Amino acid sequence: MFCFSIDQILKAIIYSYISSMKDLVIIGAGPIGLACGIEAKKNNLDYLILDKGMLVNSLYNYPQNMTFFSTSNRLEIGDIPFISHNPKPTRAEALEYYRRVTSSWELNVRLYEGADRFEKIINGFVVHTAKGNYRTKNIVMATGFYDLPFLLHVKGEDLPKVSHYYKEPHPYFGMDLVVVGAANSAVDVALETYRKGAKSVTLVVREKEVGKNVKYWARPDIVNRIEEGSITAYFEAEITEITPSTVIIKTLKESVELKNDFVLAMTGYQPNFSLLESLGVAFLSDEFQTPVYNESTMESNQKGVYLAGVVCGGLKTNKWFIENSRIHAPQIIKAIQKSLN
Repeated sequence: MFCFSIDQILKAIIYSYISSMKDLVIIGAGPIGLACGIEAKKNNLDYLILDKGMLVNSLYNYPQNMTFFSTSNRLEIGDIPFISHNPKPTRAEALEYYRRVTSSWELNVRLYEGADRFEKIINGFVVHTAKGNYRTKNIVMATGFYDLPFLLHVKGEDLPKVSHYYKEPHPYFGMDLVVVGAANSAVDVALETYRKGAKSVTLVVREKEVGKNVKYWARPDIVNRIEEGSITAYFEAEITEITPSTVIIKTLKESVELKNDFVLAMTGYQPNFSLLESLGVAFLSDEFQTPVYNESTMESNQKGVYLAGVVCGGLKTNKWFIENSRIHAPQIIKAIQKSLN
């Protein structure tokens, strides 16, 4: 719990003259952050959405040719239909859709303005950014998880040839490529770069096989390419070192050094736990660092701090998606309205 000194009380008085008090500030302009903004606007609440990057920044960083696993209707927010050419929309269609949603609802969004720090005051919070300070009664954390990749923690990971993000296959034409991982992103990268002319594609997988949760149309494809030898795969293996011209892979039986031009480490991503910790959000003592929150209101252990979207799963980033966390928005706004009355 927060305790307040005389200085903090004086700060609250001073801040009251600097800016008006908002009902809520939403951190993150992804689909769920936008959904929270829509619900706030529907209920005539004074809100603001902040994001350190562009609109739906995580979706923008998806591979250019990515197709969603979900159908378009399950990605809809704000009662605006999502029309796509095929049942499962593409990244480009999703970007267009969320731009249209934001414009149609005239959402109060400030992009490229991230929250640097939070300050608790007697009647709420102050959100500090590089461009201003915003007083608010409540904070909604809808920050997603795509900004912080899991690192390999091996020598050479900081070389320019190593990346944890993938956009398109063209840069890897004629190159010897190593792809790390066995989930959807790694499989998509391996298949696309192989078909677009990579000289060689090698998968390095810590597990015994390609992930069972890989998209149903992609898993047989990658398994067949591995079995026929078009794509090489090392299972129960890991990279131990990366050099400018090679990659060293350790398996259960041996250590292999491969000629290599690029490494794409599709090892997954994690939420920004430091932001949650700075607000005093507690975590369960489980392996996933699951934050504490009320499942009916989405309020964390800290009064006035709410969690929305994938961040609720901690390291279990495959628990919450757009389609099953859209419900967080009405839950949160209902709880905030009740607290304001």
